[in-house]
Amino acid sequence: MDILNFISWIKGSRVFTTVDPNKTLLPVGLKDNKRGDDYLAGAISVADFITQIGPGQVGPQGPQGVQGVQGIQGNQGLQGNQGIQGNTGAQGTAGNSVTILGSVADLAAFLVGPGASPGANIGDAWILLSDGSLMTWNGTIWFDAGDIQGPPGATGATGATGAQGVQGNQGIQGVQGIQGIQGPAGLPGLFAQTADSTPVTATIVESSLIGTGVGTLTVPANGFSIGDSFTAFFDGRISCVGTATLHIKVKTLTGVLLADTGIIAMDAATDHNWKLDLQFTIRTLGTTGVASISSGGLFGYIKNSGNNYEGYVLSTVNNTTFNTTINNTLIVTAQWNTTNAGNSIFSRNFTLTKVY
Repeated sequence: MDILNFISWIKGSRVFTTVDPNKTLLPVGLKDNKRGDDYLAGAISVADFITQIGPGQVGPQGPQGVQGVQGIQGNQGLQGNQGIQGNTGAQGTAGNSVTILGSVADLAAFLVGPGASPGANIGDAWILLSDGSLMTWNGTIWFDAGDIQGPPGATGATGATGAQGVQGNQGIQGVQGIQGIQGPAGLPGLFAQTADSTPVTATIVESSLIGTGVGTLTVPANGFSIGDSFTAFFDGRISCVGTATLHIKVKTLTGVLLADTGIIAMDAATDHNWKLDLQFTIRTLGTTGVASISSGGLFGYIKNSGNNYEGYVLSTVNNTTFNTTINNTLIVTAQWNTTNAGNSIFSRNFTLTKVY
């Protein structure tokens, strides 16, 4: 079919609703040297045309599509094997131990008991039952290592209410008495000794002259006010040889010296009386180097020679090592120069009173 007839054929009024590649024709022109126009017109099916020309060139890449919806999460994987255990660390340095040797009723009992002598070993300790404090020896002094007592236990359940007793008969009301005259305010006592102190006998160890008693020898941290004044009175019995010396020291439990007699060259005395009167006044408050306390007093005893009285005056102001921001506990000690069995001193009475 030449091109003119093909065109006339396709110009009909046919309408195609489907395309069959094997039946649908495409017009083509072929080179033919036998004809004057060099071309021969004809037609070829779509399927044969595609076979002749082969696949077309790859077109440009289209735009990226919209991201798809995220898939459902997969199942959890199996747990891995346990790792190899690490090496054991080096052992730490051993800490200082504490050896609790026992307990005493309170600080006063400690000072005249275990605290009157140095500890045998560093870490030796005694519990004060009055407040749970742990008095510990550090190789130089006894010090309060803190409260070893545990916290209070939970309150127990309330017991069942007992049956109510039978109400008694009401008594006859008595005549109201006349109100008495108010008495003067008493001085606030702090401590009173109720037993002889442990004798300081045949020893050169500085030891306490305070016996057990009631009250307290401690003023708590920041418990002082400027002008606070106190008195302390001691008496007791003393014996000593003629070559003895005696040193009385008034200080705090932490070792702060308030007053002392110095080293006294004693005259011989056999079971005689002695007396020590002390006064203290707070001058300024603060830490060491700021706080100040004035202390004074008189120590005396009866000697064998003519039963005469021998006395020594104490007077000191400490404004370097005294500290009102910590607990201050009063102690008074005695120290002999030899271990002669004839040297002995103990207190019989001791009171500490705040007078202002």
